[in-house]
Amino acid sequence: MKTARRTLSLALACALLCAAAASAQDTKEAEASPAMSPEQQAMMEAWQKAGAVGPQHAQLAEHFAGNWNTKQTMWMDPSQPPMVETGKSVDTAVLEGRQIQTQFKGQVMGQPFTGIGFTGYDNVRGKYTSTWTDSMSTGVMVSDGEYDPATKTYTFRGQMADPTKQGALIPIRETIRIVDADHHVMEMFEPHDGKEVRTMQIEYTRAD
Repeated sequence: MKTARRTLSLALACALLCAAAASAQDTKEAEASPAMSPEQQAMMEAWQKAGAVGPQHAQLAEHFAGNWNTKQTMWMDPSQPPMVETGKSVDTAVLEGRQIQTQFKGQVMGQPFTGIGFTGYDNVRGKYTSTWTDSMSTGVMVSDGEYDPATKTYTFRGQMADPTKQGALIPIRETIRIVDADHHVMEMFEPHDGKEVRTMQIEYTRAD
């Protein structure tokens, strides 16, 4: 029993010495580190504000996070009947809520199709953001957007390189209308013969 008590006492003494040494080291490092200048402090605060998760990010999660069944309608030729196919989309809040990651699987023009996208809100520019890439392309489409609370609609605008026209950039407009907590509708518009036409619609119905 005496031996056990002596061993325990030695262990406690060692732990206290180690804690004291660590505290002293921290104090020395703190004393050695120069105080930030006002400019450095402002820079740090600006970066903290830029990376903060805010109400816009929470709104994106509320509108889009979840598992969805989809119905894709595509108009290759406005004068012809559209192609209608189905798919699934898994949308997940990532980076501690800063982005919504979309993983889509379905069919497009009768072929298996997968896509990955990110939707977020840029605090610095005050814009919603969207990136998209998929199995039918080797490029990435980037667009900026705004949200209209009156119509519950996001509107994104970007450009897409047209492979049939040697990579000429085509302006793209995309709207996402929030119907309710379990439904939203995405529509894509492109210029054709001098006017904007709808080329795709995806209807999302919550699956979980």
